[in-house]
Amino acid sequence: MEIAPNTVVSFDYTLTNDAGETLDTSADQGPMAYLHGHEQIIPGLETAMDGRKTGDSFSVTIEPEDGYGSRREELVQTVPRSAFEGVEHIEAGMSFQAEGPQGPMLVTVAEVSEDAVTVDGNHQLAGTTLHFDIAVTEVRAATEQELEHGHVHADGHDH
Repeated sequence: MEIAPNTVVSFDYTLTNDAGETLDTSADQGPMAYLHGHEQIIPGLETAMDGRKTGDSFSVTIEPEDGYGSRREELVQTVPRSAFEGVEHIEAGMSFQAEGPQGPMLVTVAEVSEDAVTVDGNHQLAGTTLHFDIAVTEVRAATEQELEHGHVHADGHDH
C-alpha cells in the first residue's frame, strides 16, 4: 500500500542538522506513527512521504519554510520577572506556556537578569535546515475511528 491521505504511516527516523549533529531519532522509542494528510508532521516531510511504501528508505532535506519556519525576532521578548509570579527558580532553557496574540504558545527562557526575563517563542528548530533519514516500517488504511478522531490509535485503543 502506498502512503496517501488517510493512511497510517509508521517510520523510523534520524534527524540531523547541517553540521551532521543528531537532533532527534526514533532509535530509543521505536517507529513514529501518524495519520497522513492531517498535518501531524512538518509539511516538507509529509510531502516527501507521499507515494512511499513499507520498506522504503530514503533521505530528504527540508528547508526551514517547509519545516518549523524561519526564526522570527518579534517572538523574542523581554518581560518583567514579576510576570513569573509564583515561580521561584527561573533559568535559561526552561519552557513555559504563555498567552500570545493567537492564544497559548510555548516559550523558552533565553536569558534571566535580576528584574527581567527574555523569552523566545520560536520553535527550537525554527530557521534550521533539517536532514532526515527515513525507513518506512508500515503503511495501512486508517480505521473509521482514527479518521473520526483525527489521530492514530495504538493497538486499537484511543490514547
